Amino acid sequence: MIWSLLKIVVFIALGAAIAFGASLVIETPGHVDIAFGGREIQLRPLDFIVLVALLFVALYLLLKLAGLLVAILRWMQGDEVAISRYLNRNREKRGYDALTEGMIALASGDGREALVRANRAAKLLKRPALTGLLSAQAAALAGNAAEAEAQYRKLLGEERTRFVGVLGLMRRRLAEGRKDVALKLAEKAFELKPAHPEVLDTLFALQSEAGDWAGCRRTLQAKVRARLLPRDVGVRRDAVLSLAEARAAEMEGEIGKARKAAYEAVRQAPDLVPAAVTAARLKMQEGQRRDAERILRKAWEAAPHPEIAAAYAALEPDETPQERLARFRPLLTTNADHPETRMLAAELALAAEDFPAARRALGDLAETRPTARSLALMAAIERGAGASEAVVRGFLARALTASRGEQWVCSKCRHIHAGWTPICENCGAFDTLSWEEAPQQEAPGLVAAATLPLLAGGEEEIEAEPEPEAVDVEIDAGAEAEAPEAEESPRAASGAEGRAA
Repeated sequence: MIWSLLKIVVFIALGAAIAFGASLVIETPGHVDIAFGGREIQLRPLDFIVLVALLFVALYLLLKLAGLLVAILRWMQGDEVAISRYLNRNREKRGYDALTEGMIALASGDGREALVRANRAAKLLKRPALTGLLSAQAAALAGNAAEAEAQYRKLLGEERTRFVGVLGLMRRRLAEGRKDVALKLAEKAFELKPAHPEVLDTLFALQSEAGDWAGCRRTLQAKVRARLLPRDVGVRRDAVLSLAEARAAEMEGEIGKARKAAYEAVRQAPDLVPAAVTAARLKMQEGQRRDAERILRKAWEAAPHPEIAAAYAALEPDETPQERLARFRPLLTTNADHPETRMLAAELALAAEDFPAARRALGDLAETRPTARSLALMAAIERGAGASEAVVRGFLARALTASRGEQWVCSKCRHIHAGWTPICENCGAFDTLSWEEAPQQEAPGLVAAATLPLLAGGEEEIEAEPEPEAVDVEIDAGAEAEAPEAEESPRAASGAEGRAA
C-alpha cells in the first residue's frame, strides 16, 4: 500500500516537473544555434526539444531495425525460428505477465482467476512445459477435475514434465481413494526420481498398507541413501519390516523365508521383543532350543518383557514349578530390580507355593507401582500366607481401579493394541507402538472381570465359594493354554507356571 502510494507521488511529481520545464523553456527568450558542416541552424528552444525527442525515436527505431537484421542473419544461418522469435518478443512478454499473474492468483487461492491467466499464458507462450502445471493446479483449485486430469495427462507426453504429470495424477488418485492405482503411479514416479521426498513417503505408506514388506524395505533403503532418514533409524525400521515379512511368510507357509527374515530382524534390533519371540519360536521348531534360549535371554537383558517370559516358559511347557524356577534363574538375575523381573519372580514363587519368597521378590512394588497385576499378585501372596479376608479383599478392590500397566500403545494417537503390530490399527502410522503404561480409562484392567463377582458378593457368597479359588483364577488365567505360540499374552508365563503347579 505504501509502495503504491509512493509510486503515485513520484509519477505526479515527475509530470509536474516536465510541465514546469516545458513552460520555462517556452517563456525563456533566446534561441539555440547548431553549427555543422559550415552551416548554421538557428532553432527556438521548443523546436530544439522536439528535435531531440525525434532523435531518440529515430535511435529506438534504428535499434529495432538492427535487431531485425540480426534475426534475419540468424535465420539465414539455419535458425528457423529466429525471425518469429524476434517478432513475438512482445507476445512473450505478455505471456510471461499472464503467467506471473496466474501464479499470484493460485497462491492467493483464486482458482478461477488462476485458470483464466494460465489459459492466456498458454496461448501466448506456446510452451506447455511451462504453463501446463499452472493450468492443472489452477483447474484443481477451481474444482474442475476433468480439466486438471487432462492437463496432467498432457504433461506426460514430454520428458521434462513427465514426473510432474505422474506426481499430479498420483495425488488425484489418493484424493479419490484409489490407492491401488496411486501405488502404481508412485512406483513410476520413484523410477523417474528415486530421491524425491514426497514420492518416497507416499510409496512407503502405500506399500506398508498393502502389506508389501519387501517393497517397503527397498523404499526404506532408498530413503537412507537419499539421506532423508538417519542410518540408525533406518536399521531399526528395517528390522521392523523384516519381522512383518517373517510373520506374513509364516502365515503363507513359507517357513524358510520366515526364519531368514526373523533372524535378520533379531540381528538388526536385539531389543525388538516381537522379533525375539518370533525368532525363538522358529528356532524351537527347528529343534534348536539353546539358540532359542540365547535369543530370549539377550532380549530380556535389553528390556524385560512379559512376552519374552511367556516364550521362555513355552520352551518347556511340562516342567514342574521347581524346574521352571531353576531354568528361569538366568532371567531373574538379569535386571533384577526391574518391575517385570520382580513380578516374574513372584509368579514363579507362587507357582511353587513359596509365599515368603514371592513376597520378598515382589517387595514394595504394589505400593510404589500399583498395577492390576502387582496388586493381584499381592492378594494371592496374602491369601497363601493366611492373611485375613479384609486384607485380601483390600488388594483386590484396589486392583479393580488400578492401571493395567504397560501395554502396546501408539505414540502418535495413543491407541492401545492387544498385541504388537508394525502399523497402528487406528492411525496407520508405522513403527509407533511402544511398551508403556496407558491411561486407565482407555483400557480397564482384566483383573476387574475376574474379581468383580468376588467383591460384589456378600460374606455368605465368600464362604460358599472361597476366595483362594477366585485368586487362583486370576493368577492362573492362562493355565489351560500351553502357549504353543511364543507371542502370546503377557500372562502366559504365569499361566504356564500355575498349570505346572
